[in-house]
Amino acid sequence: MLYAFREESELPEETALKIACGLGAGMGRKAEVCGAVTGGILVLGMRHGRGSKDDRSAMVFTYSKTRELMDEFTKKHGTYICHKLLNGCELTTEEGQKYFKENDLLKKICTPCVRSVAEILENIT
Repeated sequence: MLYAFREESELPEETALKIACGLGAGMGRKAEVCGAVTGGILVLGMRHGRGSKDDRSAMVFTYSKTRELMDEFTKKHGTYICHKLLNGCELTTEEGQKYFKENDLLKKICTPCVRSVAEILENIT
């Protein structure tokens, strides 16, 4: 997600990939908050986040947009928790990873989630 929106802030390609590397699969296969959602939150921070510790108004605004992103995503998908999105698929095990691959969950579940976050980000100002 960060990679897709990197040009908004002239973030170098390699830097965007490095920053977001651990977010996938609900953050490093922990199946917690969806990696697309956490990547979207990074995009919101890149757009609106505070540039200094004292810029409270930017922080409050970014928090508001973060909640908006998470709420809109939940309306579309029922949750932003990866484990629930994947119907309990356990990504930390070889068996779960095999199930994920054999059942094409990347295409069936993850890709639509990424698409949703991108659409939500396009509409959040």
